[in-house]
Amino acid sequence: MSTTIEVNKQSVEALLGSGKTKPFVIPEYQRPYAWTDEQVETLFEDLWDFTATSGGTEREGSYFLGSVVSYENEEGEQEIIDGQQRITSLFLLLRAIYTRLVATPVSERTAEANNFIGKIEPAIWRTNKLTGTVDYKNILLTSRVVNNDGNEILRSILETGHADENAKDNYSKNYRYFQELFDKHSTENPLMVYQFIYALLNQAILLPITADTQDTALTIFSTLNDRGLPLSDADIFKAKIYNQLAPNDKKEFIERWKDLDEQATDANESIQQLFYYNMFYYRALEQDTKTTTPGVRKYYASNKFERLYKPELIDTLFVILNLWKVVYKGEEIENEAWSKNMKIKQALDTLSSYPNEFWKYPVVIYYVCYRNEENFEARFALFLNKLLMELMTKYLMIPTINAVKPDILKLNSAIVVSDVPTFEFRNIDMAQLEPYIQNPNRNAVRMLLKTLAYEQQEELLPAKWEIEHIFPQKWQTNYFPDESDVTIKEKIEHIGNKLPFEKKLNIVAGNGYFGKKKKEYTASKIAITKALGTSDIVDWNMDSIMKRDIRVSDEVIAILNRWNNEYLNILTEVPVDEPSADDLARIEEFKKKGWI
Repeated sequence: MSTTIEVNKQSVEALLGSGKTKPFVIPEYQRPYAWTDEQVETLFEDLWDFTATSGGTEREGSYFLGSVVSYENEEGEQEIIDGQQRITSLFLLLRAIYTRLVATPVSERTAEANNFIGKIEPAIWRTNKLTGTVDYKNILLTSRVVNNDGNEILRSILETGHADENAKDNYSKNYRYFQELFDKHSTENPLMVYQFIYALLNQAILLPITADTQDTALTIFSTLNDRGLPLSDADIFKAKIYNQLAPNDKKEFIERWKDLDEQATDANESIQQLFYYNMFYYRALEQDTKTTTPGVRKYYASNKFERLYKPELIDTLFVILNLWKVVYKGEEIENEAWSKNMKIKQALDTLSSYPNEFWKYPVVIYYVCYRNEENFEARFALFLNKLLMELMTKYLMIPTINAVKPDILKLNSAIVVSDVPTFEFRNIDMAQLEPYIQNPNRNAVRMLLKTLAYEQQEELLPAKWEIEHIFPQKWQTNYFPDESDVTIKEKIEHIGNKLPFEKKLNIVAGNGYFGKKKKEYTASKIAITKALGTSDIVDWNMDSIMKRDIRVSDEVIAILNRWNNEYLNILTEVPVDEPSADDLARIEEFKKKGWI
């Protein structure tokens, strides 16, 4: 299907006047009007300077105001995707000028004033085609942003020309400021006033880009917009949900959305990302294991956005957010004992060092499905360790996303029908792991160091820690006369030469040799690092690295085997091939909801 795009530069008068046949609409998913007085002043002063130097009736200059991206919606309206701030400001500016012009009694108005009153009216309102009478209530611009007070304020200003002197909203403040600027310049240079209005209407140029669909318009906007945050899918979702609600439910929804947004931001997440996690949860419920990941907006838009209208959706997003509050902020969730469990926190912290986000989806799904189960805390801990074991072993040997992607999607679907899901990951002989642990992919080092560290301590690692090279990365070439530089460089990057170390202490330790750094290791609060500092080891060389390589790889393999066996033990307790009564009931519930 071909895409149609129309691009025609137009004057302010021509573009705004086109609203008579296709009125302008600022859709629900747009952000509220946010121009500051600085932006208002810049627009006005630039237009005034342009008039004085390049514009007006005696010159043929033009002043480019920017592009406006829109599409014609099903109601025949111009739905503005990009440029709403600029269009709104132009309406307010023209209304401010019009208010001043009509304030002069008809008998005292100049011919110029009457001319421009007649030019401005059809750019703001519909007029009677026969009589020319203005219908001030029939405004060519409507804001439907999810903010009823703001929408009504804009409508009132454009209809009446009055803004409350004490109002603090941007519409009122900017409208009053446009009036102030117009009055000031009119007093200082009255001969320029009509030239300015002429330039504004005829020589200020906009570039309207009209697309045939909303998707096309949003794509154009995302491509063009480098001035700030583009519209997110979450903005559109908010508007879609809002429009489906009964009037009495809309206020509560807006309050909950705002709360969700603020809490997500505080937890270093976003509503957009919460919808993304939820998509994997819904896909698991639908038993969708396709490896192609759909776009978030495309996924929720299918079947007329029916997934957005599920009554439990916002509650689920809050639940998902609770998980990330624990992971990223270390918060404890009320009435959820698992959030205080240090071993669970350590497992989640180790998973957070996995080099891509695929670990998150099964964790989200497991938490959403089973957080209220009586044995959740114990089984969640075992599940996380098993997941970590599978992901770490696969990444050590094949450090790509595709190595686990199909398995993760199968696991997601298995989770929703059993709290002890079967991991259909490819089996790996643990003995094969040894060289991959000793000389790991650099993206796996943090996972390995956390795995080692958390075997010896009961608290999380400090927030700011770095990978310490026991033998420094910068060495004197005469230190190992019998070793080549290539060999030394390789061995220095082995796991046997690395420790987790507080950033502050690491700075102090610098690139000193072992004897000098032991004192700083002793001061560390990280158990494995402190242990090396208090050991009786006097020197650290290539042989030391090789010996520690073996110890570390043996220990990691033992940990991974233990995690695997602990999970297999509970698998033997639950007949996976024969779902329990609870599992069967859950499956039936999912079927009734159309999720399976």
